[in-house]
Formats: sequence, structure tokens, C-alpha cells
Amino acid sequence: MTLSTLPIIIVPARLASVRFPKKLLANAGGKPLIIRTAERIRSEAPEFDLFFAVDGEELKKLLEDAGYNAILTSPDLPSGTDRIAKANQELKREFVINVQADEPLVTRTHILSLARSISKAGVSISTLASVFLTESDFFDPNQVKVVLDNEGNALYFSRSPIPFSRAKKSDCGNEKTAQGYKHMGLYAYNREFLDFFLDSKESALERIEKLEQLRALQNGYKIAVKIVDETTIGIDVPADLEKIKFE
Repeated sequence: MTLSTLPIIIVPARLASVRFPKKLLANAGGKPLIIRTAERIRSEAPEFDLFFAVDGEELKKLLEDAGYNAILTSPDLPSGTDRIAKANQELKREFVINVQADEPLVTRTHILSLARSISKAGVSISTLASVFLTESDFFDPNQVKVVLDNEGNALYFSRSPIPFSRAKKSDCGNEKTAQGYKHMGLYAYNREFLDFFLDSKESALERIEKLEQLRALQNGYKIAVKIVDETTIGIDVPADLEKIKFE
């Protein structure tokens, strides 16, 4: 991986949130949450170009005043991937890493793992997952599960606990291919897939689960899943902010 092939990082950001209205502006240790995420990315992966694809002037001004690059995209775009794809039509980069705006604990390991996997031949999408640490997390619908095939590609993503065990209340399995992993909302894409995604329609499974990665699976794309040791804490509800001690 050289500087000429280094992916760009694009962070999709919108203010609308059903579970946590305007969460990207929420106070995260004295700073807006989105600024905490921006600072984290810049400190962990300074060699990567960083852009934010935002849905309105409020976020754009906040980020630009803090010294970050922001691209204004339509508030009507249905998903973060659509927002990234639209921004990349302007930026025209071959590889793009998607870090969520509510992931203030992303690490260099996460970003480099995505950068390496998306640069491999035949890979259009890559993402990360980790082992569930508690049973309550496994049953939490806010924490997305993924199951893999024998090659480490995603078979399915769900908010439900998968695989379902008829023998026990919860059984994530002992073998890697029989285990339900915690999906982390971090991706890398190539440009061809982003162009496809922008021109495609919401899939049936995506509509039911509210998980946009299911559109890729339903359309035959393989999603490579890298298992990492370090997880992150996504901010889904106000209580999640209390789990993080910001410096």
C-alpha cells in the first residue's frame, strides 16, 4: 500500500436520527460528537485524506470552522453509503473508507485493516467485526450481528441474534464459521461498487432490517469481513456517551 493507492476517508453525516435527535451535535466531553470523531481520525490516521459528506449547512459550517473538509450532499439521500457515493462522484477516488460519524473510538488498526483488504484483487467491499463479549450485547438489536462463510465473507447481517441455537438460549458457536460476530459500522469500497450503489434501489432485506449492507448481498456482491480484536462504541442512544471518557 503506497500513498498513490491510499484510500480516502469519507465520513457520512446527517443530523436526523430517530433514536437520538441531533446526536452528532451532542456534548461529548465539551465538544460536539462529530468533532470528537474528526479529531480521532486525524490523530489515528493522519496520512489519509479526510472528508465529511454532510446533509446540511449546520454540519458543514461546524466542520469547516474546525478545519475539516466538508461536502454538502442532499438531505434526501437514503443512506450513508449513498452520501459517500455522491461525494465521491466529485472526489473521484478509486478506494474509499467509510468511518461513521458517531464512532469516536475508531483506531489506526481499524483503518489500516480496511485499507489493506480493499486493495486486494477481487474485493469490492470490506468491513470489520469482533467477538461479542457479553450475552446482553448479542441480544441487543442496536448491535448488528454478522455470520460468515468458510472464506471469511458475510453470509448475512441482522439485528436479531444469529445464528439461532435451538439447544441453548444463546450460543454463538465455538467454530469461527458457526459464530455470530459483532459487526462494526466501518467499511471500505471501490469506486465501481459506489457507482452501482448510487444507481440501485433499496432491497427488500435492507428495507426490513434497516441495514444498507444487505443491498450489496442481495445484488451478489461479496463483503469481506476482517475480524479484529479491538471493538468500538457506536453512539446510538444518549446513554452510550456515558460509556466513554473523553480526554
